[in-house]
Amino acid sequence: MIDPQSLTKRYYKIGEVAKMFGVATSLIRYWEGEFSELHPQKNNKGVRRFLKEDVLVVNKIYDLVKIQGYKLDGAKLAMADKNYTVSPQSKYIRDLNKLKTLKNELQLIRKDLVKLRNRV
Repeated sequence: MIDPQSLTKRYYKIGEVAKMFGVATSLIRYWEGEFSELHPQKNNKGVRRFLKEDVLVVNKIYDLVKIQGYKLDGAKLAMADKNYTVSPQSKYIRDLNKLKTLKNELQLIRKDLVKLRNRV
């Protein structure tokens, strides 16, 4: 869960938003096409500029799709529910998922190092 107080910049680039959630920029662009609630501003060159409100919408979409496992149609219905709020546990689940990914990467590196050591 993104803390709204931590969003201090006026605008965020799509790369910054993607990094906040650990997803690819292409996924953010895809969600923009799928969810009518997400509509970042674009400058005259077509570069997306996400306001604080846009980042919070991405936060809701991320929570529904990535954390709670909703399909896109279900997430769209949940987004239409004005009473929906992101659960406080979502931040911890997202952090836990990042840690699990990091652990897997480190284990792969360890295996490679063991193979290299055995060759020497």
